[in-house]
Amino acid sequence: MALALDTPLGAEELAGSMLPPLGNRWLHTQAVAARASEASPAVPADERGLLVAAAWLHDIGYAPELRETGFHPLDGARHLEALGAPLRLVRLVAHHSGAVYEAEQRGLATELAQYEREDSPLLDALIFADMTTGPSGQRFSFEQRMREILIRYEPGSAVHIAISNAHPYLAAAVERTHQRLSDQPK
Repeated sequence: MALALDTPLGAEELAGSMLPPLGNRWLHTQAVAARASEASPAVPADERGLLVAAAWLHDIGYAPELRETGFHPLDGARHLEALGAPLRLVRLVAHHSGAVYEAEQRGLATELAQYEREDSPLLDALIFADMTTGPSGQRFSFEQRMREILIRYEPGSAVHIAISNAHPYLAAAVERTHQRLSDQPK
């Protein structure tokens, strides 16, 4: 019997069945999951497993067999929904790392809006994990990651515009997570 997708092991199993052929994307995913585990004290104890599961699955929409719209947060969320994943996990994948900003650039905001975005420590920690991990798993500061994305994507491209517009939103999520982690008892 397969493990539940909203558990770290179940999510890792699904990601591991689809992402390894994508090379650096798989390295990035593994490192984001590890980073999410490190950041888990920033969320309530009963949400820590869901955080790590969402990290494992945040880029599942890059798998070629899932490509429908070409927008990985939406393609990943749709796949997870079709698998019967819990709605909260689906929504986290749909909205990871400011996806709404890129959805607007791609004309997919209406489709993405079918998945409600939560503003919570959990989404903040997922953003933190993704936005402090480089494309092949390197540990980056938030600003290093932003620079890396802006260099990798040509000015004027949907991603370049979206990440530029999302910068304040993403920076605030990362900062809130840093603050929550520093507020933890030593």
